[in-house]
Amino acid sequence: MEYQSHFILMADYNLRMNEQFYEAAGKLSEEEVSADKGAFFGSILGTLNHMLVGDLIWLSRFSTHSTRYQSLRALKDLPQPEGLDHVLYPNLELLTPVRKRVDASIRNWLLNEVEASDFTKTLTYQNVKGVTSERNFGELVSHFFNHQTHHRGQASTLLNQLGVDVGVTDFLIDIPDVRVG
Repeated sequence: MEYQSHFILMADYNLRMNEQFYEAAGKLSEEEVSADKGAFFGSILGTLNHMLVGDLIWLSRFSTHSTRYQSLRALKDLPQPEGLDHVLYPNLELLTPVRKRVDASIRNWLLNEVEASDFTKTLTYQNVKGVTSERNFGELVSHFFNHQTHHRGQASTLLNQLGVDVGVTDFLIDIPDVRVG
């Protein structure tokens, strides 16, 4: 498995999943989406905001890894999170277009700006508490996608509890069958 093609596949999965989740959440009232259900980030809206917050934090860090990463630098005009539980957008109407923009930027970054050798290098960054770390860039990109999947699982549970089916969520359907031309 080669990092870049794998991460492009993950970006496609991420895009599909976010479209499905936002469509599913859109079937609910604003009150249902915002209701505190005792989840880690409270509500469906809180969870979806946290996923965006995590993405913006990591993409900002990633943007420093190479001068080629213009797609990521272009996201700096978005409101920047003040904490992991920061609700950047108070409703789906405002959150949805930003989510779509970020997902398109992720895909463009991986398709057009990343070079395979980038994944073998080290990224030095500070976490939200100001602690400096140095880690393999490829592993950090893997963590980035894993974080999204983790919280989509939480959002899926919250939606299911309200009787909303998000559809097929398996990454498997995005993996090409090698027998098919």
